[in-house]
Parts: sequence; C-alpha cells; structure tokens
Amino acid sequence: MIKLSLLMKKFPLFITFFLTFCLSFFLTNAFSQATLVPKSELTPAKKHKDATEVITHIINSYHYRMKPLDNTLSSSIFDNYLKNLDPNHSFFLNEDIQNITKYRDKLDDALLNSELEPAFDIFKIYRQRVKERIEYAVSELEKEFDFEIDEEYLFDRRELSWANDREELNEIWRKRVKNDMLNLLLITGKEITEIKDTLRKRYQRIYTSTFQLDSNDVFQTFINAYTTSIEPHTAYFSPRASENFDISMRLSLEGIGAVLRNENDYTLIQKIIPGGPADLSKKLHAKDKIIGVGQGESGEIIDVIGWRLDDVVELIRGPKDTVLRLEIIPGKTGVEDISKILTLTRNKIKLEESASKSKVIDLPDLDKKIGVIDIPTFYVDFAAQAKGDPDFRSTSKDVQRLLTNLVKEDVEGIIIDLRGNGGGSLSEALALTGLFIKEGPIVQTKDSSGKIDINVDPDPSLFYAGPLAVLVDRNSASASEIFAGAIQDYQRGIIIGEPTYGKGTVQNIVDLNRFIKNSEEDHGKLKTTIAQFFRISGGSNQNKGVIPDIIFPTAIDIEDYGERSLDNALPWDKVEPARYIKVNAPIYYGKIRFLHKNRIKSDKAFKLLLEQLALVKSSNMKKTTSLNEDKRRTERDQLLDMKHELVNELRIVQGLEPLPKRDKTLEIDEFEEEDDEDEDKPHDVLLQETARILYDLIVIPDATAAELQALKIEQPRAINNM
Repeated sequence: MIKLSLLMKKFPLFITFFLTFCLSFFLTNAFSQATLVPKSELTPAKKHKDATEVITHIINSYHYRMKPLDNTLSSSIFDNYLKNLDPNHSFFLNEDIQNITKYRDKLDDALLNSELEPAFDIFKIYRQRVKERIEYAVSELEKEFDFEIDEEYLFDRRELSWANDREELNEIWRKRVKNDMLNLLLITGKEITEIKDTLRKRYQRIYTSTFQLDSNDVFQTFINAYTTSIEPHTAYFSPRASENFDISMRLSLEGIGAVLRNENDYTLIQKIIPGGPADLSKKLHAKDKIIGVGQGESGEIIDVIGWRLDDVVELIRGPKDTVLRLEIIPGKTGVEDISKILTLTRNKIKLEESASKSKVIDLPDLDKKIGVIDIPTFYVDFAAQAKGDPDFRSTSKDVQRLLTNLVKEDVEGIIIDLRGNGGGSLSEALALTGLFIKEGPIVQTKDSSGKIDINVDPDPSLFYAGPLAVLVDRNSASASEIFAGAIQDYQRGIIIGEPTYGKGTVQNIVDLNRFIKNSEEDHGKLKTTIAQFFRISGGSNQNKGVIPDIIFPTAIDIEDYGERSLDNALPWDKVEPARYIKVNAPIYYGKIRFLHKNRIKSDKAFKLLLEQLALVKSSNMKKTTSLNEDKRRTERDQLLDMKHELVNELRIVQGLEPLPKRDKTLEIDEFEEEDDEDEDKPHDVLLQETARILYDLIVIPDATAAELQALKIEQPRAINNM
C-alpha cells in the first residue's frame, strides 16, 4: 500500500547542484554474450504502477509549476516519448506514428490510473523497427561503396517527418551507412575491411542494447517523457539510475572527471570537472566527441558511436591509477576534424586541484596590475566541516586568503572569474558574496506555496572594499548566478562577459520507497523542482540569466544555449524586492562601454577570436555532408587550414612564434597541447580586456574634465569609487 499521507509533510529544502547524466541502463562488458529481453517480459509490473501513483501525486501536489495532467499535457508527453525513443526520426515509419496517434490524448488518463500498457505497446513497435534497420545496415556493409558519386547525406533529421515507407527509410539508411564508412575512412585512415568490421560491431551494438532494455528501462523512459513535459530539471531515476546518480552526487567516482551527454550518436563532453584527470591533463575539452574507448596502454579501442550514454560511462569508469585511452574528435572545429587518441590515468577529483587560484595581470602600457581569482566551482569540504576542523577547505575561505595576498601585491582591483563555473554550494555563494558587502540579503527563495525565504550575508563584516569586476559566460550557472546577481544588485562591482546559463530553480530528491510499504522492490527516486531563486532586486536569474553590464561580442546564439534553450523551462518571473542598501551611487557604465567598444575595434586579437567563433558556428550549423570522398576531404582540409591560420594569426599579433605548417595527417591541437606547457603562449583575450575595463572604471571617476574630453567622454555628474 502506498502511504500518500507521508507526502503531505513539507519536503526539506535540499539544494542540489550536480552533474547531469541521462541514465537508462548499462552492461558490465560491452561485447560479452548479452541476455536479450523477450518480448513477453516487456510488461508493466506492480512496482511500476505503484511508483506512477506516487510520482503523479508528488508532481500534482508539490511541484513548483502547477501544470494540470490533461489532454494538452498528454500530447506533450506523447511527443516527448517518441523523441526519447527516436530523436533523429530514423526508425519509426509514418504508418507507425499514425497507428499510435490514438494514444496522444489518452496518456494523461493512463498516468492517473497507473495504466502503462500504451507506453509498452509503443516501445515494442520501436524495438521491431530497430531490428529491421540494423539488419538492413549490416546487409549494406556487404556491398561496395562508390565515393566518387556526388550526393549529400542529411544527418540531422530532427525537424523532418518520419519516412513514408520502407523504401524511403532504406535510402536514408543507405546514405547513413555510406557516411559512416566515409567518416571512419577520413578520421581514422583505416582499411575498408577494418572499417566494415568496426561498423558491423557498432550496428550490432545498437541492436543488442535496444533488446536488452527491460521493463524498468521502458518505464523510466516513459515517466521521463512525462516529467520533462512539466519542466526540464524534473526526472525519474530507476533503481539502477539512482545508484549512478548517488555516485555523481558524492563526487567519489573514480574516472576522468567529465560530464557526458548524448548528441546525434556521439558521446559529447559537456563539461570538464575541475581537479579531475581530464582537467589536469589539458588534453580533453568541452564539446570534444568521444568515438572510442580503450583500456590500458595497449587495449583495443572500442568504437562507441551510437552507444547509449550509460555504456560509455561504464567503459570510462574504473579503479584509481588505471590507464584509459580515448579516441576523440576535437570539438573546436566540428565533426570533420581528424580523430586522435589521448591517454589518461583515472583518479578521484582532488579538492585542492579544483580550488580557487589567483594570478596577477600586468597592464604594461599603464604600468598597473589587476588581480584575478579564478573560481571553478563553489565547494566546501563538508566532512572536515562536520568534524569541527577549523581549517576545512571552502571557496570563501580560500578566496579570503587569495584576496589578502593580492592586496599585498598592490593590485589596482580584483576580477572574480566565474567562467565555466556551474555552481555548487549555496552556503558558499552566500559566504563569498559576504566578503564584498558589509551585510544584507543576498538571494530570495520562493516555494510552490508562494512562501518566500530570504538568505542573508552570514558574516556582517566587509573583507574587501576595493574595485571589483565579475567575469561570467554562458556556462556560469546556479551559485555563480546568485553571486553575480547580488554583486550587480548592490552595485558593488561591474559584471562583464556573456549572459549566464539561467538556472534559477531548486530541486529536491525524493526516495519513492519511503511512500510504498510492504514491498521489497526498489522503486527508484524522483528529482522534482520545488522552488525558485529570485534576486534581491526582485527578478529571477531563471531563463534570462544574469545580463552583464558590459556584454562581450562573443555572446552569439545565446538564445540557443542554457536554460532559455530547454523545452518547458520555467519562464523569467519576479517577486517583491527585498530591503537592501546599494553600496555605490549609480555608475555610468555608458562611458566604460564607449572605451571598451573603441578598444576592441582595433584589437586584432579580439577580432581573430570572433572569427574563430564564427568558424565553429558555421561548421556546427551544417545538417548535411557530402558523400563524395574528394569533396569531403577538400572541405575538411579547408576547414582545418582556416583553423590553423587563425591560431597562427592570434599568436603573431601577440608577439609569439607561429606554429609549424599544418601536417595533413595531424590535428592542430597536438601542437597546441605542447604549447600548453609553455609560458610563452597566447594570453586570455577576454580576461585581458576585462582587466582593462576594470581599470577604466577605476580611472574615470578621478579623471579631470580635460582628460575626459580628450577621450570624448561626457563628464560624469556623480560617480563614487567602488
């Protein structure tokens, strides 16, 4: 019996900032003899019905977004479920979609009544179509391929309709197989026979992994079609997925220290975790694509294109101090790049390596220094803190020490660099803000009942009162946005960079087993959104993110990134402002923007950086690719030559020696990696410009009328020093 009465108790407010994994299932050995699930076993169990009752009640009663489970939501669930199964419209036929459309407006009633048969019926059709497609793909490998024919392959079919018949779908897959052949030929240089063997294993893997999915996996996929129709951060974790989620929350995973996600058959590096082996190696970067995984110094590199994320994670995960080899396609240019193999040693994430660090930027033409504190995450050693250790590590304590050292070096001001900082401890976001203000509120939290709590500065003292800038980008999220938003609201410092990620919600993890008694089954967990953060000025960071006072021109395609790009994300909202006193009088950023824009107009390094971004954007926007070998090679070489040229131009304008002429068999990152260990390497263009902006902000308030006139800047009426 389900103890729904327990749900009436108030959920504890548990703030979670965590690594996101799309988990469904995994294998112990990728190519061991797998046990396939018979069709007769693909039926909903009692535990699934019980879990459905609890999940629907929690969401309908306690979720921050009150969205009725009706026909409108049912239609969204239907579309999401098909998207989860066949995102690229490569398996279902149009006739399948027509046949199952009868469920479009009935899934709401099915969920309310814990009737899960429609989800299983749809999955069985999908499973049959996978079998047919893999059989066809394997048969195509027996044929000869003519790479002199000038034809195109449309690899991104997400916005297209499903194929009308098998002949049309066969043609789609004929080109897919041919593209897979040509792609491996170009990026690996292997022989055709070896490539065919690799692809045969790849396709067989798709078949095997699909037919290993059991009723738990089907249930999780369907329920997540429901939860993501409500809001993107609400998710159900099956018992197996719950185990992996717990590992990620504890940060005790012994692996490479990277967040992965699936994207069009590839395993994409979403984020590098500070302090992990990948971060310390400087060889793996966000947006790189993992296409192969090997164990040890000489183990076979197993092709993982088309694998489910869990399987790739399982191959990468392993004991501390063991060697892992990854074959990747660098993400700086696109899928046309040449693959390369990296060697990493697994290890735990080291807190001391992910800790905040400082450095000094010299402005040589001005003979001035600006201090920089790089904060990769908001961390705290909870174990040491719980033991009462007065020297426990935390973001705020480390930054306090770094500030003291930088002030001793007579820096003119401080930059807090939050680029790529995805969040962390809420308490540390509060404590860090408190170093720069004397006292007051920092962030507001509103729960589903409308109650608002105000989180305040935990230490009513001011540690650093000097000039301050905060550098953010599109990957600055959660706790980073709380800090940057508070600094902006207090007018304590200037925010510079790109609009931030825009995650302003609070999640709670609910163990479903708490509400189902007399059962030895594990029912999994539900992560649900229960509250939203609001700035003390009243607006939310949700969706919009923190908008910098000075926005860098690198902020391109910002609407296609972050929270604002997610389906069903909570919209921007506002509440009543909290009571607080701004630190400074209004600052005339218009004058600072004028100097910034004038400076970057003639800054060749800045122009080259924007050209590099445009090159990547152009490559990533492609949805088709040529199946003509000569044309494909030419396009790829032109792309890599352009990249190489831009890298060298950037080095030259900064007074560095250009890299050697590009070897057509090597990817340019191999030269760049050697340069990573060299102190004589290109400086951070954006950080350098941030330092100059901060210096402008320091100088302008004290400038004379004549000096301002010389800069063509209108004299400020009233500006206080920060």
